[in-house]
Amino acid sequence: MTSQTTSQFAKPRIDVRALLGLYDPADTTDWGPIRAAQMNAGSQMALFMLAANVVGAALVTLNFAHKVPLWQLASWGALVAAVGVTVAFRRLAVRHRTERIASLRDVRDTVLDGIALGAVWSIAPFLFLPLADAETALGLWIVLSILMAASAFAMAALPLATIGFLAVLGGSGAASLALIAAPALAAASLFFTTLLIISCYARGKALVVIRANEIALGERDETVSLLLREFEDKSADWLWETDAQRRVIRANPRFAVSLGVDPKAINGMPFLQILAGTAWESGNFADGLRQMAEHLKKREPFRDLLLPVYIDGTERWWEMTGSPRFNEEGGYIGFRGVGSDVTEARESANQISRMARYDTLTGLPNRLLINETLGVAMAEAEKWGSRCAFMMIDLDRFKAVNDTLGHPVGDRLLMRVSERLKQLMSAREMIGRLGGDEFAVVVSDASDTASVEQLAHTIIEVLSQPYDVDQHTLYIGASVGLAIGPRDGRTAEMLIRSADLALYRSKDAGGGVYHAYEPQLHVEAEERRVLEMALRAALENDEFHLLYQPVVQAGTGALMGFEALLRWTHPELGNISPAKFVPLAEDARLIAPIGEWVLRAACVEAARWDDPIRVAVNVSPEQLHNPAFASFVAAALRDSGLRPDRLELEVTESVFMREGTAAVQTLEAILDMGVRLSLDDFGTGYSSLGYLSRTRFSSIKVDRSFVQGASKGSKEAIAIIRAVVALADSLGMATTAEGVETEDEHRMIQALGCTKVQGYYFGRPLPVLEARGLAVRDSRGSTSVAA
Repeated sequence: MTSQTTSQFAKPRIDVRALLGLYDPADTTDWGPIRAAQMNAGSQMALFMLAANVVGAALVTLNFAHKVPLWQLASWGALVAAVGVTVAFRRLAVRHRTERIASLRDVRDTVLDGIALGAVWSIAPFLFLPLADAETALGLWIVLSILMAASAFAMAALPLATIGFLAVLGGSGAASLALIAAPALAAASLFFTTLLIISCYARGKALVVIRANEIALGERDETVSLLLREFEDKSADWLWETDAQRRVIRANPRFAVSLGVDPKAINGMPFLQILAGTAWESGNFADGLRQMAEHLKKREPFRDLLLPVYIDGTERWWEMTGSPRFNEEGGYIGFRGVGSDVTEARESANQISRMARYDTLTGLPNRLLINETLGVAMAEAEKWGSRCAFMMIDLDRFKAVNDTLGHPVGDRLLMRVSERLKQLMSAREMIGRLGGDEFAVVVSDASDTASVEQLAHTIIEVLSQPYDVDQHTLYIGASVGLAIGPRDGRTAEMLIRSADLALYRSKDAGGGVYHAYEPQLHVEAEERRVLEMALRAALENDEFHLLYQPVVQAGTGALMGFEALLRWTHPELGNISPAKFVPLAEDARLIAPIGEWVLRAACVEAARWDDPIRVAVNVSPEQLHNPAFASFVAAALRDSGLRPDRLELEVTESVFMREGTAAVQTLEAILDMGVRLSLDDFGTGYSSLGYLSRTRFSSIKVDRSFVQGASKGSKEAIAIIRAVVALADSLGMATTAEGVETEDEHRMIQALGCTKVQGYYFGRPLPVLEARGLAVRDSRGSTSVAA
């Protein structure tokens, strides 16, 4: 690294445009001081160049005194002097302002000085040369050559200005020679000018490189000085030295200050006794001190040896390095080394280690420490032939708290949860937070399976008790997945995977329960993985198709419309149930593109039907929480040509679980188009009446579970259906009963007041062509689908 840095200072890369002052490069080089050095060099040579210009003009005047009218020579000489004085004054005027830092503009402005001087000197060859004889012309070119060479050398620090001067004067000289029919001399003049420009640039670059190195060396020296001063001020390191009998010699003052004693008092004392302090008499030495004694005894060098030292009753940690010393004859004469007080660094390292292993919100061990503890527990179980356990805990309904009350309340709820969990832990268990609303328990001794299962039950019971947070009474629950090691996993990673699968089973069962790992769960997870991979390709491979189930008027049986139902036929797996792939699509975030395909296909097909047959399409909450969904619906209607009032979107109550989102606004935008809205599975979920009054639903669908319960005489189901019908009537909404399979159920639904019916009694889900034929036939006069 040092050699690389040195080489960079020896051969810095100087950008040509930056050197000339044309732009500021976007690198780490600080060009302000470098440009200041350029400007200062120009200021120092300002009077010299003024004198050179005046003397040169005087020589030219004397040379042409008998060839050119005196007034012309005097006018030209005065002009040269005026421009020279102006340039010199400009250089000297900015000297104090650019002493330390100069801007890009400061350097760039000097080009005007060079061009102005070049222009006034260009008058001489054009105006005087045609009147000169050979001797006089030679005198002029000698003066001009000397002046150009002097400028290229003396003003190379400002290459842009100097090159401008040389280019103007050299170019005009060559042009004047060409005009008097001396092309060889003109070419020589151009060659000479080019050489001067190249040498000026090279010298200017060399000066900049030297100045850049000086600045870098100065900064490095300043940094070293600061580090040395900091080293001296902190007094953290010191030298120590012993003789062959391990006694302190030439005690370093800083070493003595660190011990809190006089340097003269410790000279001649045993080095190990000084470090041991009060433990010297008892012989209760720290491991680090024992290791140092062993190295001293064997005369072996050691490095970064850590040992505790007690000074005035306070524990400090020292890091010691030492090497044996030998005289010229090879005889052992003692040890010499360096000591450092690393107490603060050790405390910082411990603090960093704690921050890396503990959750900042709850103070519980985080994922890293959980994995480390589980690894130790697995190793101990393997060593002693015992068992350990790992539990994963996921909070039920926590997301609803975050979405409705905000993350600050959610964070305080997590802190309350962690407090309850800590109270349940014994010495053999460790509770930690994996992240979000997931926690984990490591049980180091799980020999008693019954007690582990009882702990899982207790965790669910305790966490399900209400919480009072910020004047809110909150109800959540917990699901637990349990895995026993090494039975359910030979490594910590495998055991965590097993517990995660068990947790998934608990969540899939509705939450609020615990489930232990079973090998079948792994098989199901693999099947789920394979199914998800197939699902991701199903849309591109055109494996989806729609079926259409009739929806009829309850009283007459007349066809009102169809509900579009998604089906998936895989070339190898065959027909896959929607109950299997729809939840998977939601978890895999595939429901949105699949839902868009369903909506487009349903609109295109419904446009082929005659009025007023409608099509109903189920819409997922994820689609409605996308603000662009309303635009997609409008595009689907426009592209298909379907009238908006013939499209009915079915949503579930879960859409309204997340307040403060775009779902309600999206629904309002869709309703404003004229699209109808139906509430699906009412009464099975959220069941709040507030959103019914705030949203313009066209109808409410009664879930098939209530229909089946009512057909079996369930008073509760009958009461719910009547209540839903009464509620819908009062809000001006229709009611659709799902799952009607028999004539008796049809009559019962009619008696209870439902306006529309859907179920196998009126027709199973139909393929596209059959549904199309039924829609056309019914619109031409059929009175009943059942008929």
